[in-house]
Amino acid sequence: MSQKDTLFNQQIMDPGEFVFDERVVRVFPDMINRSVPGYGLIIPMIGLLARRYAQAGSSIYDLGCSLGAVSMAIRQAVHDDGVKLIAVDSSPQMVTRFQQLLLEQADGPPVEIIEDDIRNIEIRDASVVVLNFTLQFVDPPDRLSLLQGIVTGMRPGGALILSEKIRFENPREQKRQTEWHHDFKRAQGYSELEIAQKRDALEDVLRPETRAEHIERLRQAGFGEVYSWFRSFSFASFIAVK
Repeated sequence: MSQKDTLFNQQIMDPGEFVFDERVVRVFPDMINRSVPGYGLIIPMIGLLARRYAQAGSSIYDLGCSLGAVSMAIRQAVHDDGVKLIAVDSSPQMVTRFQQLLLEQADGPPVEIIEDDIRNIEIRDASVVVLNFTLQFVDPPDRLSLLQGIVTGMRPGGALILSEKIRFENPREQKRQTEWHHDFKRAQGYSELEIAQKRDALEDVLRPETRAEHIERLRQAGFGEVYSWFRSFSFASFIAVK
């Protein structure tokens, strides 16, 4: 069972960089639901979108799978013959816990869980690929090549489902969106100290981009259609179809 996220409720002289270690794994479901407005809706919607674009006999990739919420939503939604799920995460603690959780969900397509950097994964015969709040942790110079590899390994008509924290070109809008997001976190029980320390820890590892930058890169990578399907404050989801 997930524990309550209290990782930043005490003063830390140097919060350091945010790391997906055992401490984060223990509180991750609570942390992400209380930090990302709409997360509880995004996950089942990814399952429904995957159902629409999944093709029989193909592979579905969950890149940056963390504890497997997306993979398990897809397993519940997708029933095409011969579909295989491949879930990848670089955190050994996340992978170990996901393997344990997977034992509790008996039904659905088979899942191969891989512990590796998603940049090392060759996409093959994919009909659906998901990057759910993952690309934002990839070094910006590597993002285009990652997306190009996805396009190369994707079947025609396949889809990439992408969720990201975004930034805004207008400084006033950025300020307002940040204030509104912090209001949301306060409403979820986070203190001013927790909000500030988590922001500092994520500053050098989570590098958001604008909506326009995401759409331009997806088209540059080779996707023919790009649509927005969700937005709440500075959190947005896209679908790109090959």
